[in-house]
Amino acid sequence: MTADRRLLRDLAEHNERSVRAVLASEPEVRGGLDRETFALVRLSALLATDATTDSLRWAVDEAATTGIDDAALAQVLVSTAPAAGAAQAVASAARLALALGVDVEIEGWDGT
Repeated sequence: MTADRRLLRDLAEHNERSVRAVLASEPEVRGGLDRETFALVRLSALLATDATTDSLRWAVDEAATTGIDDAALAQVLVSTAPAAGAAQAVASAARLALALGVDVEIEGWDGT
């Protein structure tokens, strides 16, 4: 069994060691992705799952350490929109804008 298949099996079986390794983003769990691609994929997942502004800010900061610019981060949102849906894309856009330091004011929303 390949390492990738073993990881998927272990995750599906709730293997605690594997789950911790994935959540810790250990380099050997990146599946061969370079740091930049890994950062973009992580941001995409956070955008699609309605992550908080603080989580997006963390992902933006992590991506910035790899040299990814704001334009590429905005394109991640655009790229995930068809899969996530319009409502999710709009909600994520506001959070991503705040994470990038763009001033966003939406009536009745506290920015979280």
